[in-house]
Amino acid sequence: MDTNALMMPVECDVRVFEQLDRLLGEYERITPRAVVDELDSLASGHGKEATAAAVGRDLARRCAVVETDATYADDALVELADRGACEYVVTNDGPLRDRLPVGVICLRGQNELAIQ
Repeated sequence: MDTNALMMPVECDVRVFEQLDRLLGEYERITPRAVVDELDSLASGHGKEATAAAVGRDLARRCAVVETDATYADDALVELADRGACEYVVTNDGPLRDRLPVGVICLRGQNELAIQ
């Protein structure tokens, strides 16, 4: 789970885990520590982004938080994908998608996720 994926409920009105249940059935939710740290930082601000990050931080509690060597969230996700810790990464980040050696789940339409 990427930072922006965990912020989708507020920013895009997407029920992320319901959509993932629909797409994948049974799966393990993981997110790197760097994503949680980024959400903590963003949540300390003000406005809609801070609200979305606070919601994302709460959703991250439903995920197994995985330690990585990388401290930058995108690099941490690539590291997890490279070491085979995940089959998919949930993200809307175009440059990150291009770096990933695994499948990507991203927003399709206004509030639905799809596998790419």
